[in-house]
Amino acid sequence: MLKSTPLREKHVQLGATMTPFGGWDMPLRYKSELSEHQATRAQAGLFDLSHMGEFLVRGPASASWLNSILTQDIYKLPPGKAQYNFLLRPDGGIIDDLIVYRIESDLFMLVVNAATTEKDWGWLQENLPREGVSIQNISDETVLLALSGPASEAILCSLTSLPIGEMPYYTCTKGEVAGISNVLIATTGYTGEWTYELFVRRDQGALLWDVLLSNEMVSPAGLAARNTLRLEMGYLLYGTDIDEQVTPLEAGASWAVKLDKGEFIGRAALLRQKERGINRRLYGLLSDSSRVIPRNNTPLFNESGQEIGRITSGSIGPSVGKGIALGYLPSDYKVGMTVYMALRGQMVPLTIEKPPFVRDTSLTRRQKARV
Repeated sequence: MLKSTPLREKHVQLGATMTPFGGWDMPLRYKSELSEHQATRAQAGLFDLSHMGEFLVRGPASASWLNSILTQDIYKLPPGKAQYNFLLRPDGGIIDDLIVYRIESDLFMLVVNAATTEKDWGWLQENLPREGVSIQNISDETVLLALSGPASEAILCSLTSLPIGEMPYYTCTKGEVAGISNVLIATTGYTGEWTYELFVRRDQGALLWDVLLSNEMVSPAGLAARNTLRLEMGYLLYGTDIDEQVTPLEAGASWAVKLDKGEFIGRAALLRQKERGINRRLYGLLSDSSRVIPRNNTPLFNESGQEIGRITSGSIGPSVGKGIALGYLPSDYKVGMTVYMALRGQMVPLTIEKPPFVRDTSLTRRQKARV
């Protein structure tokens, strides 16, 4: 049976088309994915992400333990900051990609993917030290909303006295929002636009949703728009672009792996892979028009008609006006080269591009302004 977020009835009342996703009954779209995509790029989209998993990690040994099981250097993560990380198998395969928030010196929160929450929880328990660390699964007690878009700062500033306009990217703070206490506000997101992710208690989720949606600049947005928004940025989707058969090096995410920080699960396998070289790599792909739309799991071919790879994520890029995709190809392929996919009995070209496909967003503008 599918799980439901505490806001399911809100989505139904708004006329959302619901769909199964990661074991959950989630809003796919409300009116259209195109309008929700455009609203997020232009003003603000509001996403219910309460299907995601949240784990609290506490104790004097929490930092050292997390450093031994995650790929980034936790010791370089001060309180109030966040990190994108991988949880790996010993052979380097990706169990999950997640975000770590250091809330206090000895208190962390891990936000994991919905479909992998139980798997991740089991893995963490298997590798938990006998003392110095405790973990708590607060997924069922937590509502997570993402307010994303160029208007998100102005909207949220009207609901809190916290200096959220001064928060850098990938940071977090706690405070009152719309009269709700102890809201964890994080400047992390998955759309490429400036985003505030808001973690609140389950019983306060509907109130916060209603308050945010009462602003005329805010549009509810579903999974379809979230997918095209993240694909335009080249962000990875677990279970589609990455899984336990893929390593971060193959996924083009070596920036999130600190091999020189010391031992962690999967490090030895990644060192061996780095030394011998990778055979495949994830690339961005761009079609020449909006009429050529790559689709998930479509085979890729070279000019001789030999199958050389496969698309993992593909769609129209509404802000690009062309078809866009991510796909695995031999590692000796380069940006600017052409590969092909079959479409209606013809071989159509796709150009290898380096994501993001959209480079002018409220997030990128804000980052440039801070340099």
